[in-house]
Amino acid sequence: MAKSRPRYRSNPDQRQQLEHCWPLECDIDPLILRLRWLQHQRQWPLVQAVEQELLPLF
Repeated sequence: MAKSRPRYRSNPDQRQQLEHCWPLECDIDPLILRLRWLQHQRQWPLVQAVEQELLPLF
């Protein structure tokens, strides 16, 4: 029988901050942020270079 995840009580302020963060597409990894920025700027050679750096991670 599978165990269910424990439920932790969260602070309402923390929950509100999290809800605010989701639409902003917050990322922890700066390389992913850099990749998105370069894609937005249409700097395709640099996009490919960063993608090559990220390739071993996935």
